[in-house]
Amino acid sequence: MAEPERTERRLRPAPLLFEPSEAVADPEHFFDLESIEDPRELLARATELTLAFRAAQERAVEFQALAAAQLADPRRFDRLTAAAIAERAEWTEDYARKMIEFGETLQHGRADLA
Repeated sequence: MAEPERTERRLRPAPLLFEPSEAVADPEHFFDLESIEDPRELLARATELTLAFRAAQERAVEFQALAAAQLADPRRFDRLTAAAIAERAEWTEDYARKMIEFGETLQHGRADLA
């Protein structure tokens, strides 16, 4: 499964700051959004967080694919099958095969990730 090459510039997401443990314990608390009263400011900050989470998710998936490809590499003495990778990542075996293929594509075409 060859992924189309990305030509768009990567988004520079807002920083995701760790929340204090007291804030995490409060189910209504989410990155201090509940304390923003100005709807314009709330929309701007919520949008920044949305973009940051999307960018983080995309990047994490790329690293999952790289790891899957590395684990499946036939040159490794401890190589894992697609089924074993699927079990570890809680994927279907078919999805694991696609991620391995995507990871191989990333390894060959995007040295900045490896």
